[in-house]
Amino acid sequence: MNEASNGTYAILGDKVRKTFQRKTGEAVVALDDVSLEIRHGELTALVGPDGAGKTTLIRLVCGLMAPDGGSLKVLDVDVAHDPQQVQNRIGYMPQKFGLYEDLSVQENLDLYADLHGVTQAERDERYPRLMEMTALGPFTRRQAGRLSGGMKQKLGLACTLVRVPELLVLDEPTVGVDPLSRRELWEIVQQLVGEGLSVLMSTSYLDEAERCEQVIVLREGKLLASGPPADITKKAAGRSFLAKLPDGAPARHLQSQLLEDPHIVDAVPQAGQVRFVRADGYKTRQKREPELAGITTRKVPPRFEDGFMMLLDEFTRDNAPASASVAAPVALERADQVNGADKRTDKHAELGDDVVVEVNDLVRMFGQFAAVNHVSFEVRRREIFGLLGPNGAGKTTTFRMLCGLLPATSGALRVAGVDMHTARASARQRIGYVAQKFSLYGQLTVTENLEFFASAYGLHGQHRRERLDWAMSQFELTSLANLPSGQLPGGYKQRLAMAAALMHDPDILFLDEPTSGADPLARREFWHRITSLSDQGVTVIITTHFMEEAEYCDRAVIQDAGRILAQGTPAELRAHAKGAGKMATMEDAFIAIIEEARHENGQALQAAG
Repeated sequence: MNEASNGTYAILGDKVRKTFQRKTGEAVVALDDVSLEIRHGELTALVGPDGAGKTTLIRLVCGLMAPDGGSLKVLDVDVAHDPQQVQNRIGYMPQKFGLYEDLSVQENLDLYADLHGVTQAERDERYPRLMEMTALGPFTRRQAGRLSGGMKQKLGLACTLVRVPELLVLDEPTVGVDPLSRRELWEIVQQLVGEGLSVLMSTSYLDEAERCEQVIVLREGKLLASGPPADITKKAAGRSFLAKLPDGAPARHLQSQLLEDPHIVDAVPQAGQVRFVRADGYKTRQKREPELAGITTRKVPPRFEDGFMMLLDEFTRDNAPASASVAAPVALERADQVNGADKRTDKHAELGDDVVVEVNDLVRMFGQFAAVNHVSFEVRRREIFGLLGPNGAGKTTTFRMLCGLLPATSGALRVAGVDMHTARASARQRIGYVAQKFSLYGQLTVTENLEFFASAYGLHGQHRRERLDWAMSQFELTSLANLPSGQLPGGYKQRLAMAAALMHDPDILFLDEPTSGADPLARREFWHRITSLSDQGVTVIITTHFMEEAEYCDRAVIQDAGRILAQGTPAELRAHAKGAGKMATMEDAFIAIIEEARHENGQALQAAG
């Protein structure tokens, strides 16, 4: 690798290597001879599956740890020799930015300004610009803990920018925020780059990566590609297709079938259709897609995500043992099937499609604030039902009442035939719950966590052993059985949380933003499992900020300010995206519905005032 001239690159890495030692004694190579060049004044995206080494690379760039091998220069400074100088010149916003929730917006800004030695004159010049950029001006006296998720992220970014950095490093800045907030954060980042700031950001949103000048793709610590997004997109040229489904047919079923074909690189619902990518050598094989019989398909231009999935597929095939085939995502099986027995009939599949969740005029007050404001809907058995809405819309509060974790102020609420006003504990025996934040015990191993939940659900004897074996096998956790769960990569934490929630074979599964921060591979694997559960008769209720995931739902509601604004099938919701054309997405619909409701609410307030 040629040495660059002084000042050309904001970040210059040559064969960077980093290894960690797990408590189990296993050595893990987080970065394996990674070389990279990031120019000044450009926006660079860092993408890859969980465990790829993205956060490790970011921490090395920020001088928070030193590489074990190779060289890494940041702003022409050898970060291993002088990390403090690097830290003095950059801005770094980690995944969990350290806001002080008891302090106001203004007090958080002042605290970070004090820590960085920002003078009063500099604050007088900087603060108005930050408030304008983040639209936090009207909320300077509000406690950070009372901000929505999107506003917290914007405040974290403002605190990072209280001094003017030469390089801004963002680790998943848009994770866990709704589409509107994500759009606002993205506009801020693009504005900063337009003013000449160099920005390195990791992201699990591939549409964000597509808008960057450069993309760096990592997997298992190895550099797969770096360069303009268009170069990666070209890898899928001529291999991207859309399958048009019959009206009312769930896209997830066709997607699940396609993913089971090892010669299909990717398949994902898109605006009521299924987008799929064929692997190299597809044409040499006879007809591969009996599931597409009678379904219209057409070739479409590739997008960055298609090329990204081609890259990962090539890596998997190149690194698979000679005797092994490339595995498709694993669908969930019953414990009986795992143990080779098939004598038990699926208890869920025997039941009808009756209503299992009834919500009527539900209200939840916190003092004078209505977090949930007269909400009504119902969910039928086997449905995948989505609760969608911006940060602070009341989704999680609704969710917690459905799970029996929070009492309703008023209204009727029945779950699995149980009145949640009088028998919340009884209902909890029939539901599984995966919380928004990883809620298992970080110091316990994978096995110990599963054993704990098996005991909590009252599983004993042979049935307990079968369910433990089922969980380890179906979620591919056996190789990590003795690893503390807190050390698991994000995708495996999600697998473990799902396994724990399903230990007692519940009728209804509640998932609160389960794929937040998960990479595209992990999200596809997750939905393949959820589709399998639904097919077996399990009812799934989910909140998500990935609007593409709403395409997997049979029906969904969109909330804002505690009220339901719209509900229906994905097709019915997409119809709200006026002017977006035939390929209107769920994100188009979400933004249109929220913005229209807020506009009407603003007009009503003006008329009343």
